[in-house]
Amino acid sequence: MTNNMERHTKLLKASARAAKNITTILDSYELFQRTVDIICDEFGFYYAGVFLVDEGSQYAVLKAGRGDAGKAMLREGHKLAIGGNSMIGASIANKKGRIALDVGEEAVFFENPHLPKTRSEMALPLVIGDEAIGALTVQSTDEAAFHEEDIDALQTMADQLAVAIQNARLHKQEERRSRLLKAANRVGKEVASLLDLDQLLPQTVNIICEAYGLYYAGVFLLDDKGEYAVLRAGYGKAGKAMLAEGHKLRVGTESMIGACVAMGEARIALDVGEERVHFKNPHLPHTRSEMALPLIYGGRTLGAVTIQSSEERAFGDDDITTLLTMAEHLAVAINNAHLVDELKEAHNEILRNKVFEALTTASTEAIHWIGNKTLPISLTVARLREEIADGKVDVESLKEDLDMISESAGQIIQVKEQLIGAVREMKPRSVLFADVLQTAAMQRGISQDVLKVKIDPEAAYVIADSTQLTRAVGNILQNAVEAGAKSVTVRAHSTEERGVLQIDIEDDGAGMNDDIQRKVWSPFFTTRGVSHHGLGLPAAMHVVSQSQGRIALVSEGGKGTTVAMFMPQGHVVEETVQAGGVKNILLIDDNDDWANLFAELLKGSKVKLTQSVNLKKLPEADLIFVDENIAAVSLDEVLGALSKAGLASKTVVLTSAINPERVTQYLRGGLKDVSVKPYSAGELNELLK
Repeated sequence: MTNNMERHTKLLKASARAAKNITTILDSYELFQRTVDIICDEFGFYYAGVFLVDEGSQYAVLKAGRGDAGKAMLREGHKLAIGGNSMIGASIANKKGRIALDVGEEAVFFENPHLPKTRSEMALPLVIGDEAIGALTVQSTDEAAFHEEDIDALQTMADQLAVAIQNARLHKQEERRSRLLKAANRVGKEVASLLDLDQLLPQTVNIICEAYGLYYAGVFLLDDKGEYAVLRAGYGKAGKAMLAEGHKLRVGTESMIGACVAMGEARIALDVGEERVHFKNPHLPHTRSEMALPLIYGGRTLGAVTIQSSEERAFGDDDITTLLTMAEHLAVAINNAHLVDELKEAHNEILRNKVFEALTTASTEAIHWIGNKTLPISLTVARLREEIADGKVDVESLKEDLDMISESAGQIIQVKEQLIGAVREMKPRSVLFADVLQTAAMQRGISQDVLKVKIDPEAAYVIADSTQLTRAVGNILQNAVEAGAKSVTVRAHSTEERGVLQIDIEDDGAGMNDDIQRKVWSPFFTTRGVSHHGLGLPAAMHVVSQSQGRIALVSEGGKGTTVAMFMPQGHVVEETVQAGGVKNILLIDDNDDWANLFAELLKGSKVKLTQSVNLKKLPEADLIFVDENIAAVSLDEVLGALSKAGLASKTVVLTSAINPERVTQYLRGGLKDVSVKPYSAGELNELLK
C-alpha cells in the first residue's frame, strides 16, 4: 500500500512538472514534440505519441511520436479510426482513459511493427468541454505497468495538454487573422496607386498567393456583352497558359466564377471533388478548395477573383472576411483604372478634334496662300502672251518674269510637301527609330556630332510611316539648328502608358517665350522672316497624329526647347527570311543600326551577305543594296562605280524616306529599283521576291 502511495505521488508530481512545461508553448509542432519527450523522460516510459482528430472526425492522426519509431510513423501518415480496433480510437470515442496491462491479450490493441517491445499501453483522451480533440498514447515495455489510479494522475497532464493545444490553435488563428488583415491592407495599399489594368491585376494575384500562401489566384473581368468572365491575370505558369489560351467562363451556374458573377455573391467549395459547380481545370490539378469573390463597385459587378488552395477545407470565416475586404479594394482600383481609360479616350478624342481643326485651318490658309502665289503667275503669263502676240517681247523682262514664276512654283511645291509630304502616306509599320533619326539628320545637313542619342532597347521600334516620320523629325531638328542649337539630345524610352513610347528632342538653342509657344502650332506662323513658311511643327503634329500619337513642346527663352513625341511602340515579329533565288547580296552601307539589323535578319538564311564601302573591289553578287544615306562615301560615287562596272541593273537603292524626284533620277540612271528599307524579315522577303 505504501509503495502504491509513493508511486501515485511520484506520478502526480511528474504530471504537474510536465503540465507546467507545456502550458506556455504556443507553437503546435513544438508543443506536441515537447510533450512526448517530457512524458518519456519524466516517467521513464518506452514510447509516447500525440493524436489529433481530423476535420471529418473519422480518424485520429499522429502529430508527434517519440524517437525513431515516431518519426517513421509520421512519415507514413499514421492514423487510427475513431471507435475502431485501437486503444486510441476507443479512448476518443468514449472520452475515457484506457489501459491495456498485457497488449498481447487486449482485444482493442492495434499491433504496431514500429513498437515491437510494447507490453502495456495507456490511452488518455484530450477533451475540451464536451469534445474529444485527440488522445495521448503512453507505452511501456513492462507488463501490467499501469494502474487505474495512474489514469487520474496522467489525465491531469492530458487535460493541461488539451488546454495548451486549444491555446496554440487560438494563437495560430489570431496570427493568421493578423496576417490576413495585413495582406488585405497590402493589396488595398499597393493596388490603389496602379491605374493600368495590365499592371494592377498581375500584381494583385501575386500578392494574394504570396501573402496568403495559396496555390493559385486569378482575376476575371466581364466582357462588353456581359456574357463571359474573361481571365485577365493568373498566378504562375498555370495563369500564363490560361491567358495564352484566352480562358473565359460563361456567366451562369456552370462554374464557380460564372455563378459568383451571375449572383453577385461569394462562392466557396471546401472540397471541389464534391462541388457541383466547380470547373475542372487541367492546368490546376491540385486544387482542393476554391473561393470565388465578386468584384462589385457601385452595385455593378465588374468581374470576380478565384482563390484556390491545394488543401481541403482551406478557408474559414476569417479568410472570407479579409479576402472580401481585399476584393472590395480591388474593385475600387479596377473602377478607377476604367475611369482613367475613359478619360484618356476622351482626351484623345479632343486631341483628334483639335488636330482636325488645326489641319482644316491649315488647309484653308494654305489655299489662300497658294491663291496669292498663283495670281501673279497667271497675270504674268497673260501679259507675256499679249507681248508675244504684239511682237514686243523684252528678253531681260522675260527672264525676270520666268524667275518669278519659277520661285512662286517652287514655294508652292515646298508648302505642299510641308503639309502632306512628298509622297502619299504608306501604311504605318514597325520602324527602326535610330535609322529614321540618322536619315532625317543627313537630309537636313545636320552633323552627327551635334546629336547625342540614347535609345532604350524596348524603344527601338515605333509604329509610323518611315517617310513621314523622317520628315517630322527633320523639321524638329532643323528648327533646333536654326534656333542656334550647338547640341541636340534625342532620347527614346517606354512610358507607364502601355504600348506608348516617348521620344524627347532637346536642344540648347534660343528657346521661346510663352507668347511664341502659344502660336508655334499655328500654320504659317514664323519668327524667321518670309523665307520660312512656318509649317515645320504643324506638319510634325500632322505626322504624329496620323500614327495615333501626340506631340508636346516645352521651352524657355534662352534655355532651349524640348519637343516630346508620344508614339505607339513597334514590335518586330519573329520570321524567317525566304531567299528565293538570291544567294549572294552585297550591301554598301556604313556599320550603322540598320546595317546591323539587315545582317541580323539574314542570319540563319542561305544568303551570303557581304558588306563593304570599298568601290575598287566589288564582289560578285546576285543583288546589290545601297543605303541612300551613306556617310562613308558619296552616294554619287557609289552609283557611278556600280554603273561603270555594269552592275546598275542589279542595284536597289534603299531609303527610310522616299522622294519622287530622287526616285526618278535613280531609275533614269539604270538602277533596278528604289525602295523603302525593310525593318523585318517579312518586309525583306517582299524585297527579295
